[in-house]
Amino acid sequence: MPRTSKRFEFIPPYLFAEIDKKKAAAIARGVDIINLGIGDPDKPTFSHIVEAMHKAIDDPSTHNYPPYEGIARFRQAVATWYQTRFGVTLDPVEEVVSLIGSKEGIAHLLSAYLDPGDIVLVPSPGYPVYKMGTILTGGTPYYIPLKESNGFLPELDSIPEDIAKKAKIFYVNYPNNPTAAVADLKFYIKLVAWAKKFDLLIASDLAYSEMTYDGYIAPSILEVEGAKDIAIEFHSLSKSFNMTGWRIGMAVGNKEAIRALGTIKTNVDSGIFKAIQEAGIVALTTPAPQIEQNNLVYKERRDVLTDGLNRLGWTLSPIKATFYVWAPVPKGYDSASFCSKVLEDCGIVVVPGSGYGPEGEGYFRIALTESVQRIEEALLRLKEKGIRYIA
Repeated sequence: MPRTSKRFEFIPPYLFAEIDKKKAAAIARGVDIINLGIGDPDKPTFSHIVEAMHKAIDDPSTHNYPPYEGIARFRQAVATWYQTRFGVTLDPVEEVVSLIGSKEGIAHLLSAYLDPGDIVLVPSPGYPVYKMGTILTGGTPYYIPLKESNGFLPELDSIPEDIAKKAKIFYVNYPNNPTAAVADLKFYIKLVAWAKKFDLLIASDLAYSEMTYDGYIAPSILEVEGAKDIAIEFHSLSKSFNMTGWRIGMAVGNKEAIRALGTIKTNVDSGIFKAIQEAGIVALTTPAPQIEQNNLVYKERRDVLTDGLNRLGWTLSPIKATFYVWAPVPKGYDSASFCSKVLEDCGIVVVPGSGYGPEGEGYFRIALTESVQRIEEALLRLKEKGIRYIA
């Protein structure tokens, strides 16, 4: 057998694949696992979306190859949703492309832009695909620290000018995974001006825009005047509509970037099954009160978890968006050793912050994907095992 490529040697197993192995081993030992790891909604896809899928799958016209860029009605539904939700006008032909989940689009964008050694600005902590996609396409990730002291927003003025001039793409993600940080339009206005100064492409990951609490409404970077000159935005139906397994999302914005991404996709995939797109159209174009109902569920879980951890010594503020809680590990542990202890001693799966980049070390991520009762059980187990936060 030939050896794998040199760049492949820099790719560790995907973070959640390794967590799944440890979880499976614990289950095999008979441990009652409380899984607060991967961000996969525990509620089913909304029933009216499932019904639309049932209808579409019986239609033989959905059984052949779909258009690579997405069927016209789906792209129009995306444009209409963006207009309604953000007040952003999109050309469904030139400024929208369908994705087999936003993850693949985030990764494939790099193939359209990177030559060997090209720099990509990668937030740390940040979604691992930003870094891994860069490495797999021969680029060089340059970490942009997201510090708690700055609300986990990048300090644009601290990015070296020589790096900014060489960089081609800057990934940003608000509401943020894993920190749950949020950004306002003032940040995006500054970011757009900064990106234009250095002539680079902003890749905005907006997957969590509909998971918000306490009156917070997440903006899109495309709301900023002139943002489409330098920004492409990725979105997904996964979290908003409990459709993680359906693999349907979209990229919108700068038409040159959309065209480039679409060209890559025509060469590596064959588009989304038409019946799934029909279900996606229904999701985007019909009222979905279930989103607010979901958010009320996550808010209750957030409050129970935050209050419970604070009684154990943490000093956490309630998150405004996503369904993640980002917390520091107690003194005497690094993020991996703390998460291992919690799994071994308490049967609780949480994610080490180190998996999200160097600045993630010293933190762990909790997903609000178990019921209030199970979250309360997790807190009880931590208390009984004497696990508390010590700075």
